[in-house]
Amino acid sequence: MSHHPDRLPTDHPQTLAAWTRHWAGSIPERPALIDERGQILLTYGQLAARSEGLARGLIRLGIKAGDVVAMQLPNTSDFVTLYIAIGMCRATAQPIHMSYRRADIAPLLRHSGAIIMLVGPQENSRTGDELLLAREQIPSLRAVVTIGAERIAGALSIDDLVADVAHADIPLVPPQTDDRFVLLYTSGTTAQPKGVPATYRHFLGNAALSAEVLHLDGEMRLLSAAPFTHLYGLFTVHMALYAGAAMVLLPSFTPAGLADALRSARPTTLFAAPAHIAACLAQRLLDASVLSSLRFAMTSGSLCPAPLAAAMQELMPQGRFIQLWGMSELQAGTFTRLEDPAAVRLKTAGRASPGTELRIAGAGGEILASGREGELQVRGTSVFAGYLNNIAANAAAFTADGWFRTGDLARLDADGNLTITGRSKELINRGGVKINPTDTELVLSKHPAVQQCALIPVPDDLLGEKICCAIHLRPGCQPPTLAELLAWLRQQGVSKIYWPERLEFVEAMPLTPTRKIIKAKLAANILGRTTASAAA
Repeated sequence: MSHHPDRLPTDHPQTLAAWTRHWAGSIPERPALIDERGQILLTYGQLAARSEGLARGLIRLGIKAGDVVAMQLPNTSDFVTLYIAIGMCRATAQPIHMSYRRADIAPLLRHSGAIIMLVGPQENSRTGDELLLAREQIPSLRAVVTIGAERIAGALSIDDLVADVAHADIPLVPPQTDDRFVLLYTSGTTAQPKGVPATYRHFLGNAALSAEVLHLDGEMRLLSAAPFTHLYGLFTVHMALYAGAAMVLLPSFTPAGLADALRSARPTTLFAAPAHIAACLAQRLLDASVLSSLRFAMTSGSLCPAPLAAAMQELMPQGRFIQLWGMSELQAGTFTRLEDPAAVRLKTAGRASPGTELRIAGAGGEILASGREGELQVRGTSVFAGYLNNIAANAAAFTADGWFRTGDLARLDADGNLTITGRSKELINRGGVKINPTDTELVLSKHPAVQQCALIPVPDDLLGEKICCAIHLRPGCQPPTLAELLAWLRQQGVSKIYWPERLEFVEAMPLTPTRKIIKAKLAANILGRTTASAAA
């Protein structure tokens, strides 16, 4: 029986190179990459050819199986082609967030042993300058290569390499499913990031099964507002390449830019963080006509307030709003299904992804019944094997019976739907009482003067910790007093034990690439500011 051209064979190798080559062979003229204006950048035939040329250029540069190639690129065709090309060399891609500079990057490259750093475009070329100056701090780094950027003295250009060897007889050995193909450094809210190596077997199996459940096919256009340097963004790349779908590329997020891309490129799916959607709604940039092409919009990266989910769903009468929970350590852990009732899709992160198991554990390690809050633990086919060269972190990350301890506080309902309620490391210990700040933050975020807020612990001689409320004001709003905020919480029915005892205003919140507040950094900034004021 012949295979349908729009489906991958069930026994097809699960590698990015194999998927790309399959579509290049069966449907070479199908669009693979589309810009935010809706113009085709590369077909699948062109994507495979460009990636293979880049792979040969990297091999000529000395990249071999097992090497780490770091890349700091926005959501562009260069990112996608290089990501595939690095795998074609049987090497490992190490995405670096666009906001990072030398002080952030150098420790990661030292830890990973990266051989090459790819940087671009022009506005990011100063990273290349900085890294060239700091090469003595990174013993493994042999070269900095610019992509679409002005030439930097001492750096190489990938375009020169491709021009020289695109048609040369340099063999490309097919990647294996157990190859380590990506190395991520956690962008969570803890102060110390950890390296997460993943094989094709771990993440591509998860992406393929998830794409099937989400009914993705080759006629769809996937738009990610999340950066590809974050696993949520890469998840969309993995699913698109599995389905033979097109990726709509939004190089960087702005509310107006996302709205324009939705209007012009007409994607069928949107992958975003709640903060992306909230920013667009706050500026009244989204309506039913802008969202009319979407079959679904998915959020992940942080807790999604139910009113935000409901507001988005109301603007999508022909589409579905769904949610996903995941981590760098396992990719997609849970998500709501398109067929789920609205109450499930709007208020939970859904059921376990195929091949994943969930459980909730109490403080003593006991397994809790449905409806009870505790630590979320996971095991399954996509869960990573352990952090890179970090024995201490691995010892703390897994239970004695092999479950990964996520650090998230959560509960499961009787149907297995997950609700994330906070982070165990973000609990505030006020006089021995553990306080989860999440619900109070959601109430405070509805105050008309509040753009963003976070409750963080500050040291206290008597109680150990007290609650500090940090607020980023809406433009043009007068700062409320602490008394006014407490009156707001009283009116909303929030118990006094959850009220903050200190108020601080910040010009901007420190954010992860998916716009989650980095509370450890926020607390350090506020405490540092307090110390400086006291010294003055």
